[in-house]
Amino acid sequence: MIELSVEDLHLSYGDVAVLKGVSLVLQRGEIVSLLGPSGSGKTTLLRAIAGLETPSVGHIRIGDRLVFSSKERMDLPAERRDLGLVFQSYALWPHRTVFENVAYPLRLRRTPAQKLRERVERVLAELGLVHLAQRHPHQLSGGQQQRVAIARVLAYNPQVLLLDEPLSNLDAKLRDEARAYLRELIGRLQLSAIMVTHDQREAMAISDRILLLNEGRLEQQGSPEELYAAPKTLFCAEFMGSNNLLTGTVSAREGEFAWVEGAGFRIRARAVADLRPGQPTRVVARVEQAIVTDQPGENRLEMVLATSMYQGERWEHLFRQPCGTDGGTAASLRACSASRCAPGRYWLELPPDRAWAFSMPILEPVSEAAGS
Repeated sequence: MIELSVEDLHLSYGDVAVLKGVSLVLQRGEIVSLLGPSGSGKTTLLRAIAGLETPSVGHIRIGDRLVFSSKERMDLPAERRDLGLVFQSYALWPHRTVFENVAYPLRLRRTPAQKLRERVERVLAELGLVHLAQRHPHQLSGGQQQRVAIARVLAYNPQVLLLDEPLSNLDAKLRDEARAYLRELIGRLQLSAIMVTHDQREAMAISDRILLLNEGRLEQQGSPEELYAAPKTLFCAEFMGSNNLLTGTVSAREGEFAWVEGAGFRIRARAVADLRPGQPTRVVARVEQAIVTDQPGENRLEMVLATSMYQGERWEHLFRQPCGTDGGTAASLRACSASRCAPGRYWLELPPDRAWAFSMPILEPVSEAAGS
């Protein structure tokens, strides 16, 4: 069942277009992440859904209710959209206890006292906050404050949760724990949620589906596995994951693969879109899929170890091409291994079916008239 649908949403601030025709659908029980770099429009889209921003074009439905329509000149206010918004700052009342913070939206709705108490106590129990009911926000940890903010939203049974970077205020270790907790909570309570994040690891860990935004447009959407393992655009490939990048020119095609040549290398990669010989090309390969070897071979680049970084469960190594390689700009590549590499020369293999070749846009020269 569809809980939320957005159709062809456009929104501008003055002359600056922020959303350029974004559409999405949220199914019941689904967690969708809005992912993208700063300025891509993800927070603006969330605020437009919440009723805090007014689009110029488009439609928004929550369940079977139309809450915004530019064509029908309908714009239901935020308080009537039955949505639960968790802010990045949590926005807890500092002078109210946990119980009072959670109860506040119910008081605004004039919920009878007995029903209010029952509802608040049930939500506090679901989130493991009963023992903190009489504490104030300054007496809570960051993770506990986050759970209070979620409890406050759940108290009035919203149809959809809107989460605006809900984990960004937590330290790294607590953020990892909170990811698992939030994912389990949403699934256990059979909620539907849209979450804004700029952290791809967070989006992949929590989401059933990711919508990747780029300059106000939907670049690609799908499951975390689809965006990570089968990117359809150069932007998606570069944004997702930790990558090795090589720039070259297509020298030949072999079915689904293209041979790409550049300064000191010739490798085979899976061709995305219609690549032809002579085309400028960018090859993207995930760092963790690069293989460190001590022998030359197909799809291997001769490299010199520059430095190594210990990361607990593995080592990450930075390699550079030997000086003077074909007179071009020396490439640098990264790879991982279970143990530290000794200084010296290596060959890094980029498996052809784990590397993607994308066409690069040809930039038109700027004329003097255009630049003036």
